[in-house]
Amino acid sequence: METPVFHLVFKFVRRLFARICPADARLFALLPHYGVDRPSRLPDTLIGNIVSRLPVKDGARTSALSRRWRGVWRSTPLVLEDADLYHVTSAVSRVLAEHPGPFGRVHFSSSKMEEFHDLLASWLQILAVKGIQELLLVNGRSPHDLVLPSTFLGMATLTRLYLGLWKFPDTATAPLTSFFPNLRDLCLCGVLMENSDLDSILDRSPVLETLRVDGNQFKLRLRLVSQSLRCVQIIGSFEEIFVVDAPQLERLIHSQGNKGCTPDVSCTKVNIGHCPKLHLLGYLELYPGKHMLEVGNTIIKAGTKVSPRTMVPSVRILAMEVRFDVRKDAKMIPSVLRCFPSVETLHIKSRNTDQPTGKLNLKFWHKSGTIECIQSRIKRLVFRDFRGGRTELAFLKFFFESALVLKGVVILLDTGFTSVEEVHSKVDSLRSMKRASERFSLLVTGCSDSQEDHIQSFKRGSEFSFRDPFVNY
Repeated sequence: METPVFHLVFKFVRRLFARICPADARLFALLPHYGVDRPSRLPDTLIGNIVSRLPVKDGARTSALSRRWRGVWRSTPLVLEDADLYHVTSAVSRVLAEHPGPFGRVHFSSSKMEEFHDLLASWLQILAVKGIQELLLVNGRSPHDLVLPSTFLGMATLTRLYLGLWKFPDTATAPLTSFFPNLRDLCLCGVLMENSDLDSILDRSPVLETLRVDGNQFKLRLRLVSQSLRCVQIIGSFEEIFVVDAPQLERLIHSQGNKGCTPDVSCTKVNIGHCPKLHLLGYLELYPGKHMLEVGNTIIKAGTKVSPRTMVPSVRILAMEVRFDVRKDAKMIPSVLRCFPSVETLHIKSRNTDQPTGKLNLKFWHKSGTIECIQSRIKRLVFRDFRGGRTELAFLKFFFESALVLKGVVILLDTGFTSVEEVHSKVDSLRSMKRASERFSLLVTGCSDSQEDHIQSFKRGSEFSFRDPFVNY
């Protein structure tokens, strides 16, 4: 008689073959003859792959299917998630004792961590010895200032680490041999830590490629000194983000996130130092209380005379947010764009304000002079939350008249339009503007998903298969 685990395995095999086999082979191999033990005829590597993807309790039960499956569970890299277990403490302890490792993925996120804090420390020590590759630890219930056991610092085989809602242990007393020689992906969500702790992690993670920080619960200064980092993505308030020396860094993404999630900071200084491969930068929020851009030792302001020392020629994709109805904010645009002479894709988000301080007309933009990236490099412009204001229209007219190699423009409308007639009046003015490049296409469409603004999706921001993670329409 077939067991429930047998049927679970059988269904998994059917789904797997549906992906990798031609249709005629699938039909022949997976006809539902349940009296025949077809899964046991699979190659050893495929059987091990099946067991490694099953919930831990079902993976262990496959030992009872047949002699063929008896030793598979103990010889397969294990996936252990506390969400699959009923009696978490006893079940995890038993699995860690019986399975020799390695552990491909371990997730602890659904349990009351404070109730077995000491036991968690011993589990992490065992996992460090038995070769863990991916670890997710989320303290999903109060108190969220529970100190994370320091035993995780010695996980030499760890390649991915996700920590949520913990207080980071003091790294000052940690042995110099600790930390993560194989760690490639680090994600910190709502973690209480000191600047020195984050510096220590970066210093002792020699192959780290992706750093993601979401909702830090205090004011933090991030100093990027790393020979391996390729992507840094931050959501939350920081006093400073200083790219000191990051020769492999390709992406730097920062969003203030949702209001109220992080403490208020007067301003985040973004200092671009040595990062010769930086390809993508954003969102720069060009108004007081958000971002101050510093390149080298020069703070970029309206009217700043840009020189080679204040340029970042490697950046090809730039995103920024501007209050067009605030004169001093809009006046920042020419200076900032001159710092990035090689930009090919420009994203601009128009931010609304309750206190407008005057508008800029077309004359201002022409008097600002030639902007190299607009004239000869930008091929694509995405303009978000367009309201049809005078300064927005003047900027777009200047842009259309100046951009010689422009190929495509996307205008995403603000939600504040009240009628179809109002939309048509603004859109028609865009279509009738004079163009330096007659070949570019113009698409005017509805608003974007507010939940995705500022790259709040960690996956898209750090996934290199997305060439431009700011695209969302």
